[in-house]
Amino acid sequence: MKRPLQVTLLVLSGLGLLHASLFTDLFLRYVKEGMRPLLIASGVLLLLLGVAEAWSTPAKPHGVGHPERGHGYEGDVRELGHGGDAQGPGDEGDAQDHDHGGHGHDHSTVPRVAWLLFLPALSLLFYAPPALGAYTASREAPKAVASGQRHFDPLPATSPLPMTLTDFTRRVQQDPSGAVRGRSVLLTGFVTPDKGGRDTWYLTRIILSCCAADAQSVKVRIHGTPALPANTWVSVTGAWHPGGTLGTASAPADLDARAVRRIERPVNGYTDDLPLVPSR
Repeated sequence: MKRPLQVTLLVLSGLGLLHASLFTDLFLRYVKEGMRPLLIASGVLLLLLGVAEAWSTPAKPHGVGHPERGHGYEGDVRELGHGGDAQGPGDEGDAQDHDHGGHGHDHSTVPRVAWLLFLPALSLLFYAPPALGAYTASREAPKAVASGQRHFDPLPATSPLPMTLTDFTRRVQQDPSGAVRGRSVLLTGFVTPDKGGRDTWYLTRIILSCCAADAQSVKVRIHGTPALPANTWVSVTGAWHPGGTLGTASAPADLDARAVRRIERPVNGYTDDLPLVPSR
C-alpha cells in the first residue's frame, strides 16, 4: 500500500473514531458507554500514527527496477544457460532474469481491494448504521432473567409504578408474594411485532454486555392495544396480564395496556433503565 493511502486511511479512521465518541453519541450504537475513553484514546493514537507516517522520510530507492543486492555484486557474474554456455549480463538469460525480478507483477499501483478499507472509516464520519432494534429482537429469544432471587423489597406505593422490563419480569416469575398483582406499572421500550399473535406485540429493550455483537433483548408482551410501527419508542401503562401461577416461571411476562404514549428514543437505548414519570 502506498504511503499517501496509508496516511489518509490512518487519519480518516482516527477522525471517525473521535467523531463518533468525542463529538457525538454514535458510539453508543456499537459499544457500552464505559468504552468511550478507550475509543477516544484509539482515535488520538491513529491520528498521531498518521502524522508520524506523513512526516517520516521514505527509504531511498536503489535504482529503477533494481532491488538492493549484497555488497560485492558487480553485475558481471556469469550464469549457466540451458546448454551449459556462460551467458553475460547482456545476454538473453539476463534479460529473462530481469523480467522475472519483478515476478511479473506491477507494484506501481494500489490494489483495487485496498480502497475498500476506506468504507468503514468514511461510514463513521458520514453515515452511521442504524441502531439495533425490532429486526434484531424478533430473531432471537428474549434474554433469560437471572433466577435465584428470593428476597424482594416491598413495592413503593407510587401509581403508576415505573419499572424496568427486567424487574417486571423478575417480579412476575420469582416474587412469591405476588406484589405486582393488580398494580399499575409504567414500562418503556420500543415496539417489536409479535409474529405469533394478532392482537399482541412486544415492548422490547436491547441490552449490551460489551458491544453490539453480544446484544440481548428483554421483552414484555403487550395485550389490549394495536401495535404501533416497529421500532417506535413508547411508554406503556398497564397491569399484569394473568396467566400461570404468579411468582413462578409459568407466569408470563405480559401486560394489559391501558395507555400507550410515544416517546423519544433515549440517548443510550441499549440499557434497561427506569422510565421517567411524565410530568402532569
